[in-house]
Order: sequence, then structure tokens, then C-alpha cells
Amino acid sequence: MNYQETLDYMFSQLPMYHRIGAAAYKADIQPTIDMMEALGNPELKFKSIHVAGTNGKGSVSHFLASILQEAGYKVGLYTSPHLVDFRERIRINGEMIPQQEVVDFVERNRQLFADLKLSFFEMTVGMAFDYFAQEKADIAVVEVGMGGRLDSTNVILPELSVITNIGLDHTQFLGDTLEKIAVEKAGIIKEGVPVVVGETQPETEPVFRRIATEHFAPITFADQHYVVADISRYTEELTGEYQKKNIATVLEAVEVLNNCSRFSISNSQLQRGLSRVVTNTHLHGRWQTIGTEPLTICETAHNEPGIRAMMDKLKSMDFKQLHLVYGCVNDKDFRSILHLLVAQFTSSNFQFSFYFTQPSVPRRLPVADLQAAAGEMGIEGPGYGNVKEAIAAARKVAGHDDLVLVTGSIFLVADALA
Repeated sequence: MNYQETLDYMFSQLPMYHRIGAAAYKADIQPTIDMMEALGNPELKFKSIHVAGTNGKGSVSHFLASILQEAGYKVGLYTSPHLVDFRERIRINGEMIPQQEVVDFVERNRQLFADLKLSFFEMTVGMAFDYFAQEKADIAVVEVGMGGRLDSTNVILPELSVITNIGLDHTQFLGDTLEKIAVEKAGIIKEGVPVVVGETQPETEPVFRRIATEHFAPITFADQHYVVADISRYTEELTGEYQKKNIATVLEAVEVLNNCSRFSISNSQLQRGLSRVVTNTHLHGRWQTIGTEPLTICETAHNEPGIRAMMDKLKSMDFKQLHLVYGCVNDKDFRSILHLLVAQFTSSNFQFSFYFTQPSVPRRLPVADLQAAAGEMGIEGPGYGNVKEAIAAARKVAGHDDLVLVTGSIFLVADALA
């Protein structure tokens, strides 16, 4: 198979949660353990940092990878989902895994995939860990896919575990309370391995402290030690206000790494890593400008905590009218999100209009259904079959002093970038 045929095989034969939803979810880590044994346990051949959380885990992962890269280490980075190219998920020092490596790994292991009935995500984790081991990465930053306890990435024994925050997302799999979700996220805490939690939340702090104590794992809460007041002091590449919390988490994580491991990161390396995160790791979709006159921005916020953080950024900006290009997937509580958006826009005295659309994945909420539901809530706006048409329509209407914002789904942003 060539590269495109390999991708076609992967997407068609192996279910991927981010595309089809619940049908792809497997609450069982044993197939990943079996795969790792068959591959020669590559997960034991490199050091790692494990990053979980409801929001911010992608940004924190990229920040940490960038900092370690600036400190002179060969750094693997595993994240999900990808926005444009599958290979975005697997990088070393910012460079994507070569196409031929993807082809060769799948060719070598097709029978193994079939025997173990592996999911798309399980297979991709195997590919990443095999590549990091093969390339002798000094350390890999590994982002959890969903939850933590039963996530396929949870076969590593990291130098540090990081949990950014807890919010009500993926409740059908992880639980319907913050406490239940915290238990799932805390599943990445390992015996004796330090853990950094980004945010102190009254519902979840006792959960994390209890589980850390049970595992003799030193635990610290980043927001009890660091408060980032001015994000421009650290980075001008990622400007979302929510990055303040992510940077505080990273600062605590680096301090713990310096104190507890054989890694050494100077203040200047830390600063360069933060300021060059997009350049070093090619992070996209977080408050990313994709057009000017009118300013057009895409943002991957897709749940209530993410939307509230996005609103903080909007309130700090100067624009005349907001044109919101919105689309989502079918298992999100989009009615609550729409209600929250309108309430926030109204209380902030924004002039705003909606342009409804849909992402190009099977999991999409059809734009007609989205429009109908929004109409029942008194929210009107034209509908478009794809994000390209919706952005074009919004930019045509918007004045030079207006803002066009594309949000609601990682996959909608992926379509915008593509």
C-alpha cells in the first residue's frame, strides 16, 4: 500500500472515536497492553510525561515539548486528534512522522491489528510509541485521548503526570459529575510518580489528593504556586486568555521536573520554549488568525469551560460586531453551549450574528438540525453546507472593524485550516 491507501485502510477498517463517536470507544486497556508486548514493549524504551485534563491538555503538551526541545532534548510528542494531516499526531522535535514510517508500521502489523481487534486510536498509540523508541527519543510528551484510567496511552510509566483541569465533557463515558470524571483522569497517577494538577477545584481536589496518597505520588497544584497576569511576558504566539492557566501549569511542571528527574531546564530555555511553541511544535487552532480585514480567527473551544475561556479573550478585544461561524458534532450538548454563548454575548453588549454550518466528519450535527434547534431557542442565522461557504459569507457581510470567529468543534477548525 502507498501512504494514501494506508490512511484509507486505517480510517475505514479501524473505528476512530473522534469521527464516529461512541461506537469506537473501548473501555478496556488490555488490547493495548497485548499490542505493546507484541511490539517488544516500546513504551518502556523512552522517558515520558503524561498529560490529561478536560481542557488545555493539548496546549500544555505542546508547551512542554517546545521547552524540552529548547533544552536540547530529542522530544517525541503524541497528541490527538489531528487537524489536517494524520501525521500531526506523532512528532519528534516538531517534525511529523514520515509517510513511509506510517506505511511500513501498518504493513508490518496488519495481522496483529486484526488478531487483537484494535481500534484506530490503539493502533495509532502503538505506532507513536514504536516510532519514539526506534528514533531513541530522550523523552516524549504524551497527551491522553479521553479520560485517563482506561486510555490507550496509560501503558507508559512517566517521569511526571499532569492533569490540567476537570470539566463536564464526555460524560457518557467518564461520569456525570466532576468527582467521577476526576477519578478517571486520576487513573494516570502512577506509584511514586509526581503529579501536577493545573487547577484547584473544590469537587476534585480531594479526589486527586486521595488517589495520589494511595500511590505515594507527590502532588502539587499549579494555581497555588503560580498566577500568570500578563501572557505577553511568556508568549506572543498563543494569545488566548485561557493560556494563562496552561502556562501556570507548565511552570509548575517544569519546576517539578527540575527537582525530581535527570532533566535540566534553565529559565532562558523555559522562556524560549514558551515563546516559540508554534514554531517548534506547529500547534494550530488555538485562537489562530486565518484572515484579516475583517480579522478572522479560529478557536477549538467546544465545551463549557472552553467557551467561557474564549469569552474572556473576546471581552479583551476591540471590535464592532461579532460574526460567529458555528458548527459541532452530534454528541455535544450544543443547546447549552448556544444558550451560554448568547447569554455571554448579551451581557457583554456585543452586536453578534450566527452563521451555522457543519464539520466534515460522520459525527457532525447536520446544519439543518442545528439551525432548527437554534431557532427553537430564538437564535436565527443562515445555514451553510461547509465551513468554507460559511466563512466566505461571514467575511462578505462583516466590516473591516468586525470579528469573524470560527468555533464549536475541533473538526470545524480543521476544515477551516484545510
